[in-house]
Amino acid sequence: MAQSTDGFFEQYGGKYVAEVLRRPLDELQAAFKEAMADPKFLEELEVIQRDYIGRETPLYFAPTATKILGGAQIYIKLEGLANTGAHKINNAIGQCLLAKRMGKKRIIAETGAGQHGLATAAACAKLGLDCTVYMGEVDVRRQQPNVAAMELYGAKVHAVTSGSRTLKDAVNEAMRDWAANPDSTHYVLGSALGPAPFPDIVREFQSVIGREVKKQCAERGVKIGAMVACCGGGSNSIGFFAPFIDQKEPRLIAVEAGGVGPNVGQNAARMTGNAGRVGIMQGYKSRFLLDDDGQALATRSISAGLDYCGIGPQLAALGEKGRVEFTSALDSEALDAVKFFAKNEGILFALESAHAGAAAIKLAREIPSDQALVINMSGRGDKDVFITSPVFRKDAWLNFLHAEIERLEDAKDIHDAESMEK
Repeated sequence: MAQSTDGFFEQYGGKYVAEVLRRPLDELQAAFKEAMADPKFLEELEVIQRDYIGRETPLYFAPTATKILGGAQIYIKLEGLANTGAHKINNAIGQCLLAKRMGKKRIIAETGAGQHGLATAAACAKLGLDCTVYMGEVDVRRQQPNVAAMELYGAKVHAVTSGSRTLKDAVNEAMRDWAANPDSTHYVLGSALGPAPFPDIVREFQSVIGREVKKQCAERGVKIGAMVACCGGGSNSIGFFAPFIDQKEPRLIAVEAGGVGPNVGQNAARMTGNAGRVGIMQGYKSRFLLDDDGQALATRSISAGLDYCGIGPQLAALGEKGRVEFTSALDSEALDAVKFFAKNEGILFALESAHAGAAAIKLAREIPSDQALVINMSGRGDKDVFITSPVFRKDAWLNFLHAEIERLEDAKDIHDAESMEK
């Protein structure tokens, strides 16, 4: 089940799009197949992965966490050490390189937590492509560090004000843009979802994570008992799991956003909650959080990257088959995991990745002590300072913000005075 069959993984997947997008999707599928069979393309991609992204990323043994938790040996795949701070750069570079090969001059992307937008903006800067990023207004507000970085890379960040103003709506706007500009533009979709061939493309470019884990563990003689990754749309999890899918072992565990509770609107759990159902949305068939009329329900997560109503079709199929186990972590558990790994291992997890860390904390004793529990730390937590600081150090954060406002007002007064003198 490593690749789709005619764009489907069992009943999920497909290409449910308007006629205007069928040609660019077919063109993309043909170009991707040709590129992946071209040694020159693969060699160029490998050089960029090594020299620009910084691959391979370390597989870190976490001795203190292992001792405290008991049970499994805890290993952490440090994707947060990749250039731009997360796994998203693997797919962004791959797709931008493919788009350039296809003669596309303009790149568009959607983003939630901002890491995919940041990675796409960086990839475009490196490869000389024009970049526009669609981001929900809510996410723009809570992920300002990434927005600032995208703009530094030269990207135009478009704040989406429709709907819930989060990732779902950013995807909709990006799809509309692509439909209007298919000849000049390539849509770098950031997760392993959407219409075929995107689920296959994203999984392939992200599978470098799992291939490295397999190689690194074999070199050290480490037996993997379980692998755990957070799961929004699913790009980091499917890339992490990919080389192991057709094996019976190890256990593959995907962690959804449990938000603040089990009720509708309190989480983003499509596979583990009580509101997930089969539907078709944004060009593909999968499991979504939908109401009785087939409309997307509100979602909630402290992590912008997991705050999405759907899941990639391959992961939905693997979940139904039982090859991938699904669980969820609450916002509070993710925050506790951020603190745990920061304090005990000196590693700052992104809030998305911290959901995997939270599940690992609970799962460690289920795995024998002679086996490894490998966590995909898909991103660093630097980007979450505007979310975590008000929780971890509220008074100090408020004082900082007040001081910054005063500093900016003073600077404005000085600037205005100097302008009047001139």
